[in-house]
Amino acid sequence: MTSPIPDTVRAWLDLEDIDHDSYAAVMRPWVIAAYDPAKDGNPIHALERGESTSDEFERLLASMLVRRDGGQVLAEGLLTRMFAASLPCEPMYAAVHAARAAGLRTCLLSNSWGSEAYPRDVLADMYHAVVISAEVGMRKPEERIFRHAADLLGLAPSECVFIDDIEPNVRVAEAMGMRGILHDRPEESVARLVELFGLPLS
Repeated sequence: MTSPIPDTVRAWLDLEDIDHDSYAAVMRPWVIAAYDPAKDGNPIHALERGESTSDEFERLLASMLVRRDGGQVLAEGLLTRMFAASLPCEPMYAAVHAARAAGLRTCLLSNSWGSEAYPRDVLADMYHAVVISAEVGMRKPEERIFRHAADLLGLAPSECVFIDDIEPNVRVAEAMGMRGILHDRPEESVARLVELFGLPLS
């Protein structure tokens, strides 16, 4: 629903003159472990399930990053700054509005890196249900959070279509019977939705 996260993160790294390699050295193993079902308990799991606070995550990550000028990365507000360049993806917003107007049930299912930034008033007009991982103590790709979202909509998993830009999340949704769309380009995702529902969604 937003501009690509890698682009947003790169903009933050450049703005604060943070060494890209130091960020990758910290974040790459965390992200790999976050989507490995055999592993659990890393900082991303804790943040997304609400088991640690945003402040705790920010302090940990800031302590492990390196600025190119040798200065210290400010921990306070790090997550807000990290995603400051994120913009709404207008084609996806339009598709969700059109789907809801056509009578389809809609739900936002999001792994949270800080729940304060969600535009709740905007989301209320778009979604029948909003599931933020840190608020429910579950995260994608855990099956239980998919079932929770489907239950809130009053639908069986087989009646749901799930869109996500992370392949392990899509694979789990599909294994539960959902139709999965691996999101890359908005135009392709919207075209797939039009194909599935036979509705104009742009």
